[in-house]
Amino acid sequence: MKAEDIKRVLIIGGGTMGSQIALQFAVHACDIVIYDIGEEALAKSLASIRRMAASLVRQQRVTPEDGETAIGRITTTIVSEAAAADIDLVSESTPEDPVLKGETFALFHRLCPERTIFTTNTSTLLPSMFAEASGRPDKLLALHFHDLRMTNVVDIMPHRETDEQVVQLVQAFAQRMGLAPIMMKKESSGYIFNAMFGALLLSAQTLAANQVASVEDIDRAWMGVMKMSIGPFGMMDSVGLDTILKITDYWGRKSGNEQQLRNAALLKQYVERGELGQKSGKGFYTYPQPLFIEPGFIEGE
Repeated sequence: MKAEDIKRVLIIGGGTMGSQIALQFAVHACDIVIYDIGEEALAKSLASIRRMAASLVRQQRVTPEDGETAIGRITTTIVSEAAAADIDLVSESTPEDPVLKGETFALFHRLCPERTIFTTNTSTLLPSMFAEASGRPDKLLALHFHDLRMTNVVDIMPHRETDEQVVQLVQAFAQRMGLAPIMMKKESSGYIFNAMFGALLLSAQTLAANQVASVEDIDRAWMGVMKMSIGPFGMMDSVGLDTILKITDYWGRKSGNEQQLRNAALLKQYVERGELGQKSGKGFYTYPQPLFIEPGFIEGE
């Protein structure tokens, strides 16, 4: 199979990232199937995709006609057999649980054609953690996306058993999809950007959890010195505090790091109140007009 032969893509998980990936591929002429476990999740995914497509039109990144054509290429289903039919490539965006990911891939290994390539969008796990469970470890690797509204950079991370031809194929496909692939030579948690980004978020969480400074002052320090328009807590709101909590709690428990567990406890307070960040309208800040965009925020006025 060549990159141009990948025409039908299955998105497993219609959340924030799954929806973004679906639209990116649809804009670049792939037929997309989004699979999730509930119709409500799929309805939310389609609504999100329509909003993102409208934003692309406003930014003149696509024409109105091309935006509608892309949306027309996207279908949804809660039936795994229908989702797997004639699929060339799978992009998985399920919660950060290696057992769940392994079970999900094992299911679609039984249902997808033999040629189908499996990719995971995991943020913190390693493909080798669920490669054997997937049923086709030689065709499994990470194709990891960042916020596609901000960047077209993607990480490609194989594991030891990934076929080199599959790696090259996914690289060529990513380029065909208008993406900028960053090729990793070996597995490393957090990829490239996320490894650096995660260190920033961990430091910010630690300062707040230990009551060294307020959330606002921590963000002000970063924004003021680095001349940035957003600080680490604003960034966490953008990612989603539920996602940040899962990552922080997972690695805190896995490593036994007491500080990370205290950080997770800080995040949990917000998540339990339903304050998940931008997507819920409130997190560390209140949206759509968070305090950090107001004039004088950095100066403390």
